[in-house]
Amino acid sequence: MSAQNITAALLVIGDEILSGRTKDKNIGYIAEYCTNIGIDLKEVRVVPDEMDEIIAAVNVLRKRYTYLFTTGGIGPTHDDITADAVAAALGVELYEDQRIINLMLERLKPEDMNEARRRMARIPHGAEHVANPISKVPGFRIENVIVMAGVPSIMQAMLDDIAPKLSTGARMMSETIEATGVPEGTYAASLGEIAKALPDVIIGSYPQFVDGRFRNQIVIRSKSAEALAAGAKAVDAMLKQINAERAKD
Repeated sequence: MSAQNITAALLVIGDEILSGRTKDKNIGYIAEYCTNIGIDLKEVRVVPDEMDEIIAAVNVLRKRYTYLFTTGGIGPTHDDITADAVAAALGVELYEDQRIINLMLERLKPEDMNEARRRMARIPHGAEHVANPISKVPGFRIENVIVMAGVPSIMQAMLDDIAPKLSTGARMMSETIEATGVPEGTYAASLGEIAKALPDVIIGSYPQFVDGRFRNQIVIRSKSAEALAAGAKAVDAMLKQINAERAKD
């Protein structure tokens, strides 16, 4: 595998996610996006709008991984405290960024710039903007922490802005093999042996229930084309052997 292993975590912030009122649409998108650009998303956490919980999670995750993405909690209301928590976690102060005020005034009349809206112009000292072409108010990046909106369309635009500025590693490749008609329990032990013999390959078995029947898919993943091919060949040979033995019965 590539010597350069770039990792990330995602911290989803918001009581509305934990209560089920809002259905998260960002986790899958960010996971796929990271995979496609060569960043391994290793962990996802969801925390409430509580200062201590956010600070603790930020401090653990930013030290554990190359990057920490956060979504949610950067709006104008009292419970939008992500900027405060990230600043506290990194030991810096917030300030009102006049550049953000100016961006907001492109869409607002000066008399509509109330205190609630001004909250969104506060970012930690030393942070850089993560552009938001949709509603103007940017996210920010400070050190390896990248703070983005929770609204999916805005988050996606922010991710497009920050992604070219991130370090990336080798992209993960995958191949899917249908284990048609073979119960998962029949090949589980052999699949484990293949995984053990090929340390540069990640192998997973994913059963589905379709049209009243189980359908199993074996997914082989690797950052090495050679290792991927070896894994696929080994799995294919294993399934052929199992089917041949079953045909004798």
